[in-house]
Amino acid sequence: MQLNDCHNFYDFRRMAQRRLPGPIFNYIDGAADDEVTYRRNTASFEQCDLVPNVLRGVGSVDLSVTVMGQKLALPVYCSPTALQRLFHHQGERAVAAASGKYATMFGVSSLGTVGLEEVRKLSNAPQIYQFYFHKDRGLNRAMMERAKAAGVEVMMLTVDSITGGNRERDKRTGFSIPFKLTLGGMLQFALKPAWGINYVTHERFRLPQLDEHIDMSGGAMSIGQYFTDMLDPTMNWDDVAEMVKLWNGQFCLKGIMSVGDAKRAADIGCTGIVLSNHGGRQLDGSRTAFDHLAEIVDAVGDRIDVLIDGGVQRGTHVLKALSLGAKAVGLGRYYLFPLAAAGQAGVERALELMRIEIERDMRLMGCASVQQLSRSNLRFR
Repeated sequence: MQLNDCHNFYDFRRMAQRRLPGPIFNYIDGAADDEVTYRRNTASFEQCDLVPNVLRGVGSVDLSVTVMGQKLALPVYCSPTALQRLFHHQGERAVAAASGKYATMFGVSSLGTVGLEEVRKLSNAPQIYQFYFHKDRGLNRAMMERAKAAGVEVMMLTVDSITGGNRERDKRTGFSIPFKLTLGGMLQFALKPAWGINYVTHERFRLPQLDEHIDMSGGAMSIGQYFTDMLDPTMNWDDVAEMVKLWNGQFCLKGIMSVGDAKRAADIGCTGIVLSNHGGRQLDGSRTAFDHLAEIVDAVGDRIDVLIDGGVQRGTHVLKALSLGAKAVGLGRYYLFPLAAAGQAGVERALELMRIEIERDMRLMGCASVQQLSRSNLRFR
């Protein structure tokens, strides 16, 4: 299967599955417990129908949006995700360069495998730094200071991950950093030797945002242990309010899922929130972000930018979220599978396909700009 044969999310997923060893593919593809929320994230969009208007004289289509003070050429952005070097040796470099080409926002995780400073030089697009709240308050401050010095525009604190989700696919294969593979997991790596050759012939795996603070040698630290041992489960609103003041800029909370929490985020000075259940990877059985979007936009949409992620696979999904009041839509697996399949070229093709879909669907909806989308364009079943 060639890259030009990929026309949608499922094509990229199949191409990535053919290239990646099973444990790594399942790390991307998997979710928590019975993966009910993971499946419902996409299914929730299917419970809503688009209502197009015709004869509106749509010539050119303006897909640009402004989110937390950042001008984006597309109403989608590449959400920060961890460990991208494992999926393809280009890792975050590929995502940054592709996002720059399409002039849309991208994120780098504190569990990213390329340094903030290097990534910043690869793209003029707005950059997010996603981080977790650590027990070591000095580490939290140091990470924010480093992001500020690197020129990061948006600080994003993930608030739904004070402990790791129960990802049983990873447990079955022994996926962790460093690898602690089961016999079955080792066999799956042996079946994909090309990945292994590619992995060992490029730069070694690193976590540059954390390597000054965590000793990754000796095999003692897995991702699960990182969440358990270093992150602070006692994090509260006062802690976050202090960080918002310290950053003194665009500050976003990722993982908000209730009206009350959305209001608190606005009260303490956050400029954005991402409605997210972490792609179904944390609390299985939680509500989908799309199902909760309208209620939260109604409550705080005039005070704070409301973004959404989870299960987005089509341009029509994006239009539905925008019509309900989301300012932009985050992509996760949608670009990770293309990254795994073909590096930067894969991410670029995925973003181009999304751009084409959204523009075509806007024309079919009779809308010349994102601002013309509204709830009158939707009907829920």
